[in-house]
Amino acid sequence: MEFGIFVQAHLPRARMDAVGPTAEHEALVNEVELVKTADRHRWKYAWCTEHHFLTEYSHLSANEVYLGYLAAVTENIHLGSGIFNVNPQVNHPVRVAERVAMLDHLSDGRFEFGTGRGAGSREVTGFDIESTDATKAVFAEVIGEYKKMWRDEEYSYDGPSFRVPHPGSPWPTRNVLPKPWKKPHPPMWRAAGNPPTYAESARQGLGVLGFNVASIKDMEPMVRAYKDNIADADPVGDYVNDNVMITNGVVCLEDGKRAREVATTMGISYLQSLVFYYHDTFPKQEGFPVWPDPSPEPTLEEIDFRISEGYLLCGDPDEVTEQVRRYESVGCDQICFGMPLNMSWADAEETIRLVGDHVIPQIDKDPVHRSTRFRDAAA
Repeated sequence: MEFGIFVQAHLPRARMDAVGPTAEHEALVNEVELVKTADRHRWKYAWCTEHHFLTEYSHLSANEVYLGYLAAVTENIHLGSGIFNVNPQVNHPVRVAERVAMLDHLSDGRFEFGTGRGAGSREVTGFDIESTDATKAVFAEVIGEYKKMWRDEEYSYDGPSFRVPHPGSPWPTRNVLPKPWKKPHPPMWRAAGNPPTYAESARQGLGVLGFNVASIKDMEPMVRAYKDNIADADPVGDYVNDNVMITNGVVCLEDGKRAREVATTMGISYLQSLVFYYHDTFPKQEGFPVWPDPSPEPTLEEIDFRISEGYLLCGDPDEVTEQVRRYESVGCDQICFGMPLNMSWADAEETIRLVGDHVIPQIDKDPVHRSTRFRDAAA
């Protein structure tokens, strides 16, 4: 099983109040440093979100710019869009194809193409899209077009959601440039927040970027739904990317007791409240507080409960190693940690370093990225 982090310029009110006017800039710059640390300490993936209008939750909107910068300051870690929004009102499909290919060149084949429909109604309606339901048909229409843009010298399209000059139009067809560097194209992934999306993603041959809104034991049926369908995939890309990534939170410090104390003060419940506020299509537990009333932060006893149930990984390196093995047991291929919530940058850096030096070597002994193996086999 492989390891990743994702960054999103999370900027909770508490950090803005504590830091002041420079808080947003510091979040963006310091998260670059976290990715650089992960690159030096055996982590295989860093995912960068694309979110719009989601105050506090995520201020990382232009992730194609961020990813290009990361490509220049890292050497080994794969850099993924988590996600590129594929709605034409947000990102025209041709522009997405161009960005993916360009990042493939600049990263020397380390780019991972994560796709999705958007976080929820606040995000998609901000671009004059009627609703999140309207994005379902658009995703199905757009997702199979990228391989054609990358593969063919001349591309044309005339569909419900976008058009590119086609033989029946008064303009000539177009050649979408550049083409991907490592053939046939970067691995393709899809964000999933609901169980049916896991099976559908498998049938499309897409890797899953799975957001963990349940305990690890409750995620097992979702992973199984994916694995049960992947053998019959009809890939929308040029190959199948058989991969399930599941996200969670982690605090790994030399002192396991202090790690638990940090977990009670880093705003984990505040973040979860923002998740359910903005991701309004996610299934929410009955009785969960309604924003702007955030869920109360956990006590030490509640942190231990979350650890035991698989809602959080927390402790010293040995403890975290044992907790990670539960993810191995449900069959996921990658575990990804959101960093840094509202913990200190020093604690976030220590977590990345300790997991990289002590946990990852015990779990992931393959120097080659799983997604790279699928790409190389297709090439």
